[in-house]
Amino acid sequence: MTSVPKRPGRVNEDFTGAVPTAAVLIDGAGIPGSDHTCRHGVAWYAGRLGGSLLGLLALAQDRGLAALLAEAVELVTDEHRDTCAVADPISPSATVAVLRVSEGWAEYLVLGDSVLVLDRADRMPLVVTDPREVVIGRRYESALAAVAKGSDAHHRILRELRANRNAPGGFWVAKDDPRAADEAITGRCPVSEVTGAALLSNGAGRLVDRFGLATWPQVMRILASGGAAETIRRVRQEETRQALAADDATIAYCTDLA
Repeated sequence: MTSVPKRPGRVNEDFTGAVPTAAVLIDGAGIPGSDHTCRHGVAWYAGRLGGSLLGLLALAQDRGLAALLAEAVELVTDEHRDTCAVADPISPSATVAVLRVSEGWAEYLVLGDSVLVLDRADRMPLVVTDPREVVIGRRYESALAAVAKGSDAHHRILRELRANRNAPGGFWVAKDDPRAADEAITGRCPVSEVTGAALLSNGAGRLVDRFGLATWPQVMRILASGGAAETIRRVRQEETRQALAADDATIAYCTDLA
C-alpha cells in the first residue's frame, strides 16, 4: 500500500487497509468552506468509514459487500449525527473500493470514482469503474467555464451539480444515507483467474484515465514489480508539468489471492 497527500504537510483524506480476506480503499471528499457542517472533517470520515467497513468484512463473510457498506455508512453517520449536519449536501462524503476473497471468488464493489482492477492470466485486466459523477459533471463544464469563479451564477451552477449527488438518475457516494450502497457497482470473478488486484483512488488512477500516460495492463505490470510509489511519482510529475492541482493518491495492490 502507498498513500501520498496532495501536498507535503496536508492531511491525507484517503484511507486504505486490509484484513486477511479483504482490502478497502476510501477516498474522502469535501468542499472548501464546508467545515461548519462537520467538526470532524473529511479525513475523520474516511478513516471511520474504512475502519468500520474493514471490521465488518473481517467478521461477516456471509454478507454481501453492499450490505456491509450500508451498515458501515450507518455506523459512522450515527457517530456524529448529534454533533454535525450530516445531511447537509456539502458535509463529508467518500468514494469506496472493496475487494474480498470468499469461497473461490474475488468479489468487488466500487462506489464513486475510485478504481478497482483485476489482473487476469492471458486476458485483459477487468477494470471496474463508476463513471456516473464524471458523466454528469461534464454536463456542467461549459456553464461553469462561462461564469466568473465565486460569482452568484457560479455558486448556483455548483448547487445544481451537487443536487445530483445520491439522487435517482445522478451519481452516488458514501455519505449519510446507507441506501447509496445499493447503487454500487458490484460483481465477482473466479479467484483462480486473478493474478493480482489493485485499488486506486482517483488521484492515482488519473495516470491512465486523465493523463493517458499508461494503460491499465502497463500499470498492473508496474504494480506487480512493487512500483506503487513509482506510479504516484509519475502522476505528480505530470500534475506539475500541466500546472494541475494535485490530489491525494493511494494504491493498494493485492497478490496471491488464492
